Amino acid sequence: MIEQVRNRTSRRPARNMTAIVAISALTLTACGLFGPDQPDTVAQRFVDALNSDDVAAAAALTTDPEAAAAAITAMYEGLNKDGTFTVAGTEDSTFTLDASWPFAEGQQWTYSTQGTASEHGDDWKIEWKPDVLAPGLTADSTLRYTPTSGEPAQILSASGAPILEQQVVTLVNIDQTADLGAVAGLLSPIASTITAQSLSDQVAAAGGQPVTAITLRAEDLAPIQAQLEQAPGVTLAPQTRLLTVDKTLSSPVLGGLTELWQEEHAAAAGWAVQSVASDGTTETLAGEPGKNAPDIQTTIELPRQLAAENALASLPQESAIVAIRPSTGALVAIAQNDAADALGPLALTGLYPPGSTFKTVTTSAALQTGDVTPDTVLPCPGVANIEGRTIPNDDEFDLGEVPLHTAFAQSCNTTMGRLAVNLPPQGLHDAALQFGLGIDYVTPGVTTVTGSVPVAETPAARVEAAIGQGTVTASPFGMALVAASIANGSTPAPMLIQGQPGTPDQTVPPVPASVTEQLRTMMREVVTSGTATQLQNIPGLIGKTGTAETDGRPAHGWFVGVHNDLAFAVFVAEGDSSAPAVQAAGRFLG
Repeated sequence: MIEQVRNRTSRRPARNMTAIVAISALTLTACGLFGPDQPDTVAQRFVDALNSDDVAAAAALTTDPEAAAAAITAMYEGLNKDGTFTVAGTEDSTFTLDASWPFAEGQQWTYSTQGTASEHGDDWKIEWKPDVLAPGLTADSTLRYTPTSGEPAQILSASGAPILEQQVVTLVNIDQTADLGAVAGLLSPIASTITAQSLSDQVAAAGGQPVTAITLRAEDLAPIQAQLEQAPGVTLAPQTRLLTVDKTLSSPVLGGLTELWQEEHAAAAGWAVQSVASDGTTETLAGEPGKNAPDIQTTIELPRQLAAENALASLPQESAIVAIRPSTGALVAIAQNDAADALGPLALTGLYPPGSTFKTVTTSAALQTGDVTPDTVLPCPGVANIEGRTIPNDDEFDLGEVPLHTAFAQSCNTTMGRLAVNLPPQGLHDAALQFGLGIDYVTPGVTTVTGSVPVAETPAARVEAAIGQGTVTASPFGMALVAASIANGSTPAPMLIQGQPGTPDQTVPPVPASVTEQLRTMMREVVTSGTATQLQNIPGLIGKTGTAETDGRPAHGWFVGVHNDLAFAVFVAEGDSSAPAVQAAGRFLG
């Protein structure tokens, strides 16, 4: 057509040129070669609609809008709506599209496709073929993105036995048509709280929508699976989850280990874009296979962990035990009972006044001044007014004048209060840091808080702090670290994942070796003839009892101890004395 116009133009006189140019422009526009619907512009409009997630607009630019709309919708459902299309070039009626689909960090599918456009009446349309969207796509196939993985990691104990592993669990879902009495009869032997009424309340609260009555491990499902499958209104939905191998095992560290496992699992994950045929067969178009995730080796010693859990099981109050290997910093047991679980990871981050267990710090600070020795004779009256603060001993016992080691073994508050008055304001703060108390650690797999010992500016504040009251706080983890520091001679870096010790936020010179040796001897006397004689049948055990006052409620009970290469702290909230903590320590050591 262009050639014909040129030929006609060449034969017309120059005076008619303006009219002929106008006619030529009209003719060209009618052919659509320079109008809004040329191949390059229709391709751009198609791309703009795809990038705007406008299925209808994109489909309308094709020769088969219905088929195109179905294919584009399926593409969005199988991949996502984050794909980006660009027009890479055009030549005659052919155009090239570049596409990029980012699925996750390091997971991106890029490709190019080609399509053609042709005139349809007054418009240009894209000749519909599914592979204009993605290579290899046909009318009988769809696309999907799927993560891929190798063998999942296990979380192992110190001995290599699995603690947590990926397992198949089954959700038991029920709707309003279910025979709730029959379902409750099957489930109540596994979970005693499930009744027909409780299930009815669940269904009613869901407005008639299906609800999950319980999630069952494979061993719990097996005996009742057939009955559940045949029950009306009941559906079973299997899932994979990371679970403890021993379902009785419980620890506040499991949450942190699960997060670490998920990070490792994600790092090892691969991905695939698949073409899925109508018969379900698949062809991988792009991606990378997942890798086998490395197992996570912890320092948890299962016999110790189970012993700690059993030692606390009978206590009604929130209670916790944390045990550390002083020689390595390995966390071998971190346990708390159900009452504590309801309030969070108290064993690791719960802060309480440590009471008389803090006298380990107070005595260390006093010994380091050189003003006293374990044999220095000091008064231990039943009650003393020190800097305006009336300090009583437990039941106001009065020992008269006794050596420091005796006052320590019998837990004389009045003696410790007098010692603290003569310490500098930062004395107790600095001594606590030497045992790890007040230091923050970044430890892979676990979040911890040790405690806080503020600088005591006044003598009265030092009196309170000396007996673990006032503004002094500690977690069970923090007091276990104190015991480990005394046993080791310096504070070991806590460690939950083998080979990955925690990093402290500050480094403090250790207590002089002579002082820790004296302190260990004094702690042995606590067990042999002091406040923890109930444990004197355990050879070599050293320790310190503690009772911490609370605001109008029963006192908290503590015991910190060291037995061979095992340091630990036992905490019993509102135990009213140290006795429940001492008894739990005995059960733990067995």
